[in-house]
Amino acid sequence: MTNTAPAQAPDVLHYTAFSTSPDGGNGAGVVLDARALDDADMVRIAADLGYSESAFLTPGPDRDDERAFTLRYFSPKAEVDFCGHATVAAAVALGERFGAGDYAFHTAAGLVPVAVRDEDGVLKATLTSVEPRLHEAAPDDVDEALAALGWKHDELDAGLPPRISYAGVRHLVLAAATRERLADLDYDFDALLALMRRLDLTTVQLVWREDATTFHVRDPFPVGGVVEDAATGAAAAAFGAYARALGLVPDAARLTLHQGHDMGRPSLLEVELREGDPRVRVTGAAVRL
Repeated sequence: MTNTAPAQAPDVLHYTAFSTSPDGGNGAGVVLDARALDDADMVRIAADLGYSESAFLTPGPDRDDERAFTLRYFSPKAEVDFCGHATVAAAVALGERFGAGDYAFHTAAGLVPVAVRDEDGVLKATLTSVEPRLHEAAPDDVDEALAALGWKHDELDAGLPPRISYAGVRHLVLAAATRERLADLDYDFDALLALMRRLDLTTVQLVWREDATTFHVRDPFPVGGVVEDAATGAAAAAFGAYARALGLVPDAARLTLHQGHDMGRPSLLEVELREGDPRVRVTGAAVRL
């Protein structure tokens, strides 16, 4: 007789990343063993969870390396090449089970090394991005983005010009001249979605500069079916690359990004730039929900 019993449901862990409190950060589902799942399963699980992204792990290409994994990310709508907060969540989940140390994630964007460290009883994960790239933003595309956001050109910070920055996925960086402009976010979802699909953007990285190394950020994410991300590690990496390429910070610098405050989900993202290494490191805590 053929066994028609349904496959056992995967064990889905729930974390919030870039926060030490369940009341902050960005939620992510983590499946530490996704070998029995196909793409449709992962999309369905991500949609059921409703987080902006969830992480699905399988053994890495070298099956003898127990700390190397293939990591895939799914939003409620589709697969995403790279996601920072789900990477941090997955790394902390592994750290809780197998101990602090170095892990390697093989992603669609490339190899992402992650170091998990215990800082006074709090596990933090530091991801190292793939090599970033910076692109000009066409004026017509900037006009279209501003129209969708309801922003005016004179509300932008002229010292932080629009660019498209990549550190695993693409983000359009737009800088507000005031904290009030950043706080007042009420955009045309469908219009911004259409632009982002055309430009292959994952989020729009909206920024306000508090001082030379402190920034407040917000990330609309309509392509993932989510109005806004509470913490976006991929965009933080892209912004670190943007800041260094434009000479806003030295080649070696540490930046602090505050995100999620306007959503009631405060998040802290630490960005490190190292001289001689084009990659960007992003650090954050994560706690299980």
